[in-house]
Amino acid sequence: MEILKIIKDKDLGLIHKEGITYKKRKAVRAVVFDAENRIALLNVAQHEYHKLPGGGVEEGEDLMEALNREVLEEIGCNVEIISEVGRIIEFRDEFEQEQESLCYLAKNTGDKGSPDFTQEEASQGFNILWVTLNEAIKLLNNDAPKNYEGIFIKARDIIFLNKAIELFLSKIKK
Repeated sequence: MEILKIIKDKDLGLIHKEGITYKKRKAVRAVVFDAENRIALLNVAQHEYHKLPGGGVEEGEDLMEALNREVLEEIGCNVEIISEVGRIIEFRDEFEQEQESLCYLAKNTGDKGSPDFTQEEASQGFNILWVTLNEAIKLLNNDAPKNYEGIFIKARDIIFLNKAIELFLSKIKK
């Protein structure tokens, strides 16, 4: 899968810490389309940012299992993968973490169900929005994350959404 970007603290105007040994984390994300070509975004109200559905790959889990589990938990949908979007590697100094996020284009394959947010997600004010790709990019561009993680998520997901527009447009032209 194509690497779209490597993001480091200094790229985001944050202070880089020297001598860090990063723990690796793999995550999966999806730009999930519904029948009206809107995509799912999660609003993290407490920290004032939006994000694509997805999350960490658990030990022994393959990527598609993880993606399906995360999407079902966060937006209550079953999905079918359309194509790869790309991957982004984040070096998060504060967490001493190297996170590799793999993103896919997907379509909702049934009814939109209810999310199964963790207690932490619910306490952060998670809620689902279905918006156009352009509206999603506008929302993320206007976000002002209040926490360290949100700063990385905003940068990462804007890149994924811009690539998704490019892929979506190329599929329409075919």
